Amino acid sequence: MANGETIKKVVDIVVADGARKYIVVSAPGKRDERDFKVTDALYDCYDEIVKTGSCDVTFEQIKRRFEEIYNELQIDFDLNAALRDIRREMESTRSRDYAASRGEYLSAMMLAAKLNAEFVDAQDVIVFDKNGDLLLDESLENFRRELCGLERAVIPGFYGTDADGNIKTFSRGGSDITGAIVATAMNAEVYENWTDVDGFLAADPRIVDSPRTIDCLSYREMRELSYMGAEVLHPESIFPVRSAGIPINIKNTFNPDCPGTLIVAHSKRTEGKNVVTGIAGKKGFTIINIEKQMMNTKIGFGRRVLAVLEDNGISVEHIPSGIDTMSVVIRDEFLGGKMQRVLGCLQDCVNGDNIEIHSGLSLIATVGHNMASRQGTAATLFNALADSHVNIRMIDQGSSELNIIVGVDTPDYEKAINAIYHAFCG
Repeated sequence: MANGETIKKVVDIVVADGARKYIVVSAPGKRDERDFKVTDALYDCYDEIVKTGSCDVTFEQIKRRFEEIYNELQIDFDLNAALRDIRREMESTRSRDYAASRGEYLSAMMLAAKLNAEFVDAQDVIVFDKNGDLLLDESLENFRRELCGLERAVIPGFYGTDADGNIKTFSRGGSDITGAIVATAMNAEVYENWTDVDGFLAADPRIVDSPRTIDCLSYREMRELSYMGAEVLHPESIFPVRSAGIPINIKNTFNPDCPGTLIVAHSKRTEGKNVVTGIAGKKGFTIINIEKQMMNTKIGFGRRVLAVLEDNGISVEHIPSGIDTMSVVIRDEFLGGKMQRVLGCLQDCVNGDNIEIHSGLSLIATVGHNMASRQGTAATLFNALADSHVNIRMIDQGSSELNIIVGVDTPDYEKAINAIYHAFCG
C-alpha cells in the first residue's frame, strides 16, 4: 500500500479472483530505502502534539503522502475532509493508538473507493478488554454480523476498540492479526497474506546471499521463525486460523503468479528433504549466570530468581540450567537501567556463590520438525559454528524437537547465520 501504483496492483489481484471477498490493509510503507513509513510518521505526529499541542510539521508530511496516493488513484473520496477530521481528533484526544491507526484507516477508505466495495471500520468489530487483551470470540461474532451478505469489503488492520470505546492497536505488524481474525470469522478456504517477497525465506536475505524460499511450513515452525526475527508475518497471527484449520498463503504483490509459502497445521515436507526449515535470529540480549552449590536441593530457588525479575517488570526469554547453575536470558530493552537493582535483589534473594553478566549476545534459532530424532543434526550445527570460529555462549533446545537456539557474541552473528545456513540449506 506504499503508493498509488501498488494499490492498483492490489486492485488487480482482488478482482482477478472472485473468491477474494474481504481485504485487510496496512498503512503505506516505504517506497524506497530513503522513504518513511506512515505509521512511524504518525507516531512522530503524536509526539509533536504532546510537546507542542499541535502537529503542524509532521502532519504536513503525512498529508502530502496521502495526497500523492489520492491523485494517482483518481477516486471519489473527500480526502481533505478526512484529513481535517483526523488532525482535529489527534490534537484533541492526544491518543497514541488513535494516531497510529490512521494510516490503516485512510488506506482502507481509499482502497474501498477504488474497488467500489464496502468499508468496514475495525473499531466497530475488533474489541479489547480493560487490560488491552483481544476478545477474540466477540470480535469473530462482530465480523460475522458485519460482513454477512457483503459482496466485497475492505477492513483496516492493526486496531480495534478497548472497553472504554477508545482506539486500541495491536503491536506493530498487527494487520496480519486482523486478517487472520477475518479469515477465521468467515471460515475462509485460505488466508492470503500479500507482502513484497515471494514467501518465507530460509534465512535473512540481508545476511545470507539469495536464501531459498520455503514452499511449505507448519504453524509452529512459522511462529518460531517469526518470533526470532523472520518479519514476514506477525507471530500472533496464526492463533485464530490455526484453531480453525485455515492455511495461510504468503504471496508477493509484485509477483502474484509465484506460489509463495503455504503455512499449514503439519508441514508436507517429505522425509528426504532437509530437516531444517529455516534459520532466524535477533541481536540485543544479556545472560545473567547464577552459581550456587547444591542448587538442585534448594527448594524454590528458580521461583525466587524469577520473582525478582517479575517484580522489576522484566520478561525472560530462556532459562538454560545445570545442577549448580542457572542462567536467564533477557532482552537488553527490558533491562533498561535496572541491571544493578536486579543484581542486588538476586543476591539478597538467593545468596548466590557467583553472579556474572554477559552482554552483547545474539540468539539464533535453527528450526525444523523432528530435529532431535534425526542423528547428527546438533553435530552439524555445532561443527559449522566451530569451523567458522564462532564461540557458542548458550545452547537451548526445547522438548518439542522443533528448535535449537544458540547464543553467540553479537560480532559473530552474521558469520554464524551464514555458517548454519550453508551447513543445512546451502
